[in-house]
Amino acid sequence: MIKRVWLVLAAFFLCGAAKAQQPVTANDFAIVDGDRVVFYGDSITEQRLYTSDIETFVLTRFPGRNVVFFHSGVGGDKVSGGKYGPIDLRLHRDVYDHQPTVVTIMLGMNDGFYQAFDPQIFTSYQTGYVSIVDAIQKNCPQARLTLIEPSPYDDVTRPEMLVGGYNKVLQRFGKFVGELAADKHLSVADLNAPVVQVLENAQAKKAALDTLLIPDRIHPGPAIHWIMAENLLKSWGAKPEVTFVRIDAGIKPTAQVSNTEVTELAKNANHLRWTQMDKALPLPLGPLDTDPILQLALSSSDLISALDLETLRVTALARGSYQLRIDGREVGIFPAEQLAAGVNLALLETPMLEQARRVGMDTQIRGTLEMQIFDLTVKPADQVTPETIKELAAASDRALARQRADAQPVPHHYELVPSETSVAPKPKKPSRGANPA
Repeated sequence: MIKRVWLVLAAFFLCGAAKAQQPVTANDFAIVDGDRVVFYGDSITEQRLYTSDIETFVLTRFPGRNVVFFHSGVGGDKVSGGKYGPIDLRLHRDVYDHQPTVVTIMLGMNDGFYQAFDPQIFTSYQTGYVSIVDAIQKNCPQARLTLIEPSPYDDVTRPEMLVGGYNKVLQRFGKFVGELAADKHLSVADLNAPVVQVLENAQAKKAALDTLLIPDRIHPGPAIHWIMAENLLKSWGAKPEVTFVRIDAGIKPTAQVSNTEVTELAKNANHLRWTQMDKALPLPLGPLDTDPILQLALSSSDLISALDLETLRVTALARGSYQLRIDGREVGIFPAEQLAAGVNLALLETPMLEQARRVGMDTQIRGTLEMQIFDLTVKPADQVTPETIKELAAASDRALARQRADAQPVPHHYELVPSETSVAPKPKKPSRGANPA
């Protein structure tokens, strides 16, 4: 069942990506080698989900870039600061001290006080937000700012809390953020409208799980954080392509590639072989049959077509079905016509996806360590021993090294053979069977 779900989606989400994508170059994406990225915000940023998704994306899509991320979200924060200090202290400790080259700011959910639009509250939000931007620009003149229009309060999948909905208030705030970014020539990302669209699409499906996309109406679940990450990444110029490979399986096979290298391409009768060294990895998404909420979010959004195309096309094959093996393991069986049209390997259980998930796990481990360090730094000095922070920092450094090591490209060996010649399963192991797309 797992393979069938992924095979169907691998074809469905290819979304017209049959032609070669333009190669990814150093100038295509806003986050560059040597960047130090600070995510500043409230409890939605404190969840460390959309921020970790972005961290993993940069690691896996640009493994040669040395980029460090700092997650500075605090629950309940407003433009005035919050439980871990007033805004001036927060900015010094949680932004300036990291010497950032990139800073994102997402505030607003708490600033509206969960009530109907109030002009006086709005003015305070505007004044406080402008003050934050000005302070960061003054103290970190090297930093490139991205202002984020706040993510939504869910007034879609459940009855509105207020007449007109609280999200209307957040949208007013977001409009101001967008205008401020335009006035100051800053980057801006809208994390409200795209998420609302996903909620509306999910509700239109009459899905039983639509209310779980943002369980408490405020804090998105992991699937919606991927939608948020997508839209921040797109504001930075992220492209859909993971890799693109087009093989002409004629008498003398040839390959057209992008963001990968193909070597040792050979054909023996209808048996095609090649070695591939990719320069990027797919998104570390989990199996959909065990994550129906992610499945709902993907089917209600453009996440895959926007960020996760690992395209394989093989033309000039004889009619019939073919088994694709990577590193000796079957990953799918496809008709020749489907291979000619293109298959999105990003949605198959491949060694590349396993590697991406490993990097994602590394990111989670490092994130936990960094959160523990962050929590200790805001406590009174007499409650924290320097040795504790030192030991956690050393572990975080090791986790960072593992992240980068696990993200590095490795070669993979591909085989494409007629399905009727598939190797029989080894004894004492259950047959996976042939699941056509």
